[in-house]
Amino acid sequence: MTDFLLKTSHLSKTFGSLLATDRVNFEVREGETHAVIGPNGAGKTTFIKQISGELRPDAGTIHFAGEDITTLPAPRRSRKGLARSFQITSIYRDFSALDNVALAVQAHAGHSFRFWRPAREDLSLTRPARQVLEKVDLEKRADILAANLAHGEQRQLEIAMALATQPRLLLLDEPVAGMGTEESQRMIELLATLKGEKTMVLVEHDMDAVFTLADRISVLVYGRIIATGTPAQIRANPQVRAAYLGEDA
Repeated sequence: MTDFLLKTSHLSKTFGSLLATDRVNFEVREGETHAVIGPNGAGKTTFIKQISGELRPDAGTIHFAGEDITTLPAPRRSRKGLARSFQITSIYRDFSALDNVALAVQAHAGHSFRFWRPAREDLSLTRPARQVLEKVDLEKRADILAANLAHGEQRQLEIAMALATQPRLLLLDEPVAGMGTEESQRMIELLATLKGEKTMVLVEHDMDAVFTLADRISVLVYGRIIATGTPAQIRANPQVRAAYLGEDA
């Protein structure tokens, strides 16, 4: 894991007088799970939106797989293998779980965004969709309407749709948000199966998830990264404890 798949240099974004990201330098190694943590208002969402292409930075650069993608729109970044979980994966509540993932397969293949009965019988769509559902432990729920899935299952479906695009990098924004203890543990276990197989950037408030999954952690406070290191290094960092984790870390 010596190559950097993603690298930002001096990435900055302002909204009026608010400096949301302040010259952020950030590197993600190929194959690692890199968590970004920080208090509310730290700039995490703005930072992720710049990486995904939803927001254009005011200054700085973003490189992905050695290519400068700073000015590329989000759809072109997706085609290059960068997937943001809730950007690509708005579920269609009136479609089954299988249909949702098949749509993601279809979109990744470059077909126009339409879906009717014959397409649901197209094995080139449904076979890989079922394989992805099996990977996220939803194969037995394939024919259930997305609206009827539990909240945790809907989040699993979102991950499945992101995986269906065959990404090199997954941007995961609070994947365990709103979950109970059992659902959170199930999601953590699912993401653990992807470690090493997929490079992941994990933005999360749940410290159990962060310290279980992350190879490295970057701490964002007031738009700046104040520390990057292994979970043990971050736990022991006095600046991080004072700014975010607290003395009970």
